[in-house]
Parts: sequence; C-alpha cells; structure tokens
Amino acid sequence: MDAFYAAVEQAAKPSLRGKPVVVGGLGPRGVVATASYEARRFGVHSAMPTAQARRLAPNAAYLVPRFTVYRAVSEQVMGLLGRLSPLVEPLSLDEAFVDLEAGGVADDEASARAVGERLREQIRELTGLSGSVGLAGSKMLAKIASEEAKPDGLCLIEPGTERELLAPMPVRTLPGVGPATGDHLRRAGMTTVAHLAEAGEDELVRLLGKAHGASLHRMAQGLDDRPVVAERDAKSVSVEDTFDVDLHDRVRVRSEVERLADRCVERLRGAGRSGRTVVLKVRRFDFSTLTRSETLRGPTDDPGVVREAAARLLEGVDTTGGVRLLGVGVTGLADYTQEDLFAQAAEAEAAAAAAAAGELGAGEAEEVAPEPVEEAVEVTEAEPAGERRWLAGHDVRHVEFGAGWVQGSGLGRVTVRFEEPGSVGVGRVRTFRVDDPGLERGEPLPLVGG
Repeated sequence: MDAFYAAVEQAAKPSLRGKPVVVGGLGPRGVVATASYEARRFGVHSAMPTAQARRLAPNAAYLVPRFTVYRAVSEQVMGLLGRLSPLVEPLSLDEAFVDLEAGGVADDEASARAVGERLREQIRELTGLSGSVGLAGSKMLAKIASEEAKPDGLCLIEPGTERELLAPMPVRTLPGVGPATGDHLRRAGMTTVAHLAEAGEDELVRLLGKAHGASLHRMAQGLDDRPVVAERDAKSVSVEDTFDVDLHDRVRVRSEVERLADRCVERLRGAGRSGRTVVLKVRRFDFSTLTRSETLRGPTDDPGVVREAAARLLEGVDTTGGVRLLGVGVTGLADYTQEDLFAQAAEAEAAAAAAAAGELGAGEAEEVAPEPVEEAVEVTEAEPAGERRWLAGHDVRHVEFGAGWVQGSGLGRVTVRFEEPGSVGVGRVRTFRVDDPGLERGEPLPLVGG
C-alpha cells in the first residue's frame, strides 16, 4: 500500500486530500510513522523525529495514528490477497508476499501482470486507496519491484534480468543490510550490489561471518529461495508508551504499568492466545533500558494476573531519575488458558465484599479514564489518566453537528472539522470548550471505495 497510514487519513478526511499529511507521535519525543507523498516532497520521512518534520513542513497536517482503522482496511486488502493464493505472508499491515504459483492464477509473465493489474483495481474499488505491486521470481526481487513501482504502479522483473537490475543498486537494497552492515561494507569499498557479487563469497564471509556472508553473496546474484510462509506464529504480544515528559511519580509509573498490562491483555485475547511469561520494559531518563520477566505457573489471559506480575516486576526497578518509556508484554504464547483459580477466587471475594459494603450505590457512576491512543513504539503519547484530551486526528461526534475529527486543541479549546469520508467538499470548522458536554469521542467511519 502507498503511504498507507497517511493515505487512509486523506481518504477519511476530504479536506486533507492532496495536502501534506504526517502520521505519528505529536509530542516532543514523537516520531513520524508515515508521511504522505505531498509531505515527502519537503523531506519528511518515516522514523524522523516529529519536531524535525514540523520544521521541514510546518503547514502539514500532523495526526495521531488510528490503528483500529488501519487494521480494518488491512484486513480488507489481505482478504483480496487470500483469494489469489493460500500462501500469503503478511509483513505488516500494509505489505505482504503472495505465492501466485501456489494459487494457480499465474504461470507466465503475461498472466502474472494481469493478476497484478486486476489486484490494484480491486484494492482501489474496495478501499479507495492505491497499492503498488511487484512481480518477480523470488521474495527479495518482488520486494524490490514493489518499491520500484511506487507510487500506484506495477513493476515486473523478467527472469534473466535480475543481476543486471541489481548491479547498480546500493547495498542497503538487499534484505539484512542495515546501517551497521552497510557502513562496514562501505569501509571495505563495497557500496553497490555489483561490488558484493564481484567480491566473492569468501570475502563476504570473512567480513560478515559465514551465514550472513554466504546469504548476501547469493542475494547479490539475484538468488533467493526463501519460501512464502502463510502462518508466521507470533512469539509475543506487547504494548509500549513513550511519554512526553519523564515520569518521576512512583504512583503514576505503577498506574501506567497497570494500564499497559490491560492493553496487552486486550491484544492477547484479540489474538485468541494466552501467555506464560510477563515482561516489563523500562527505559529511564538516561536512555538505559531494563527488562524484567516473571514466568507464571501456566498460560493466562487474566488481566488481574498480568497486572499483578507487571507490578511485582516494577518493584525491582529503580525509577528515581525518571522514566521515558514503559512497556508490558507476554511471551510463551499458547492457544489455551490455564485458569488461575486463585485470581478468580480473589476477584469473587472482592466483588462480594463490594456488594456487601454497597460501594457502587444507586445513581453512582464509576469514573473511567479516557481510552488511550493506540500503541506504536516511539510513536504514541500516553494520555494522563482522568484527563480529557483531544489529540489531532481523533474521531469525535457532536450532538448538533454530527461526525468530525480533531484539528487541534489548546488553551481549554478544541477545534473540530465536521466531515465524513464520503463528504463532498471541505467540511466546516467549529471550536468548543474541551469539556463541552455535546462533544464526545466518535467511532471511525468506514472509508468509501473509489
């Protein structure tokens, strides 16, 4: 998919179509998740600090991610891929490998190209968004072809042309060549794929080790025999939050850990899994990162059990200087749950005691903290418990004006643009007090296909 998160936001918000849009963390430590092609013209790109992006493109729209919407659109696209072949290997929400031969839908270049063009049309009809298709004889080359096809195109690498195509490309083009490996190869005088092919396997093994060196030499020759794997079993489920300001209050730190534990269990249950080991991650003020883990007696998806384990792990971590990031995860995943009878008994006892004491009397309402922004490492900002915040991009609904989205907020006011994915023209703008009783969080509206 092309500039996926930003493209979804443009499709959902008519006033942003054709304009620079940046999706990511909006706080001082925020990071760009995706930039629209209009924003990329200013030099904005993913993984860039949002503060730097604002300097490059001050007039762009900066929005928090809405992963619920992105996942829904992703499921639609993955459904289309599933019709082509039983072998679909998702890499992320917006990218996947498809084995066309296994699906019996293509057996030569012409039929493969026809499948690719039809797929692009179906994606646009279903979602209103554009996707780029790369066709080749291997996963590595298909990935490279899809990058060459962007945006909104199709690229087919013909058999026999692989080495010629790869030769002038930078070494970072190949899978497994990150910044460190790329720099190591550069110091050895190798900056293009042709240099790797010419160096020979022995030299690459000497520089990078047997496994990595041999693999890289094969790829430099256009050889990649990795199969498309339909099921990539998750090994863990986790959530993290990076905070705008370091947390020093120990009570606040614990409450954030418990909130993250609940979010982690929501994801765990959503995947139909349970886990045996609870992991706590703490990044402190000096960027030192600590992880602590506790293995339970059996797999669980009980939020109380995970909360208590995470809180116990926190007791062993010194947070005196401040906390920059917190994360809670569960590993050792299983498809069943060994019910924690002690936790169940404790919950039943607490419920009975509450009922006897009349803690929730008639007419009383339980105070609920606002729903946190969806997780994305180093992208989201934590929302302080009990504080009503309106972040740019949030879906809202007003009793009088209907559905809209937050353009910005501050000084006790929130500005909303009232428009929907199918709206004609630019929606009208209204400003309200942040505690306006007529304004509430809204549910994302479905995109309109093109």
